[in-house]
Amino acid sequence: MLRTRAWRSASLRLLTDHDRDEALAVCERDPVANVFVSSRIRAAGLDPTRLGGQVWGYPDGGDLTALCYSGANLVPVAAGSDAIAAFAARARMQGRRCSSIVGPAGPVGQLWSLLSPAWGGARDIRRVQPVLAISHEADVEPDPYVRSVQRSELDVVLPSCIAMFTEEVGVSPIGADGGMAYRARVAELIGAGRSFARIDDGHVLFKAEIGAVSPHACQVQGVWVPPEARGRGLATRGMAAVVREALKIAPVVSLYVNDYNLPARAAYRRAGFSQVGTFMSVLF
Repeated sequence: MLRTRAWRSASLRLLTDHDRDEALAVCERDPVANVFVSSRIRAAGLDPTRLGGQVWGYPDGGDLTALCYSGANLVPVAAGSDAIAAFAARARMQGRRCSSIVGPAGPVGQLWSLLSPAWGGARDIRRVQPVLAISHEADVEPDPYVRSVQRSELDVVLPSCIAMFTEEVGVSPIGADGGMAYRARVAELIGAGRSFARIDDGHVLFKAEIGAVSPHACQVQGVWVPPEARGRGLATRGMAAVVREALKIAPVVSLYVNDYNLPARAAYRRAGFSQVGTFMSVLF
């Protein structure tokens, strides 16, 4: 069980629901880069039990200037060198609980350089992950067969979600619980109307989800086309369809991609995405 007792150090404090507006204001300095943390705070607040993690606040002169989300992921927000040093000290004190560190490349690189001596080696380090965004209809015709996934189709799309996750992350999302938590997350996105797919005769030919949402931006994740269907333009036109739906939710649609995934980058470029930043991920 998460410990919810408030703590405060010389340079950090554990944020609570009383800090919600101030924390969101920090996120909104770069709403595209910080959409994940903003989305989590808006959905669950800052109570660690509801949030499934903690948010650490770094104050300067009494005002919050930076945050760090500490849950399944460790995610710095608007963090300069002093804040990163404070976040690293706190992370070393509690020990590694996350499965990844992810966020803007500069701060994540600094954070990892301070944590790696204590936490040991990572399974994978992805230093260059272009952050892409689009704020208009895609430059290609959307695939008319891409649509919202229905609740009854959970078992149809779940194998594709597992295949995508395994291919992208390098490990299966099926954990000790037999995949119950991952299944519940996929079902949650379907229920929220944020899972999209082209399903032909019971076979998924394209799928993607809108994973994080704020009033200012949303983030697409889990884009996948089965290997046997690649090279046919399904990703480009599928993304065009997802962008069309996502723009009904937020004014900017974003995602991040590995720099070495040239086919995916080309598909996003053809759809009209442009680079607005660079992320880095450290995977454990």
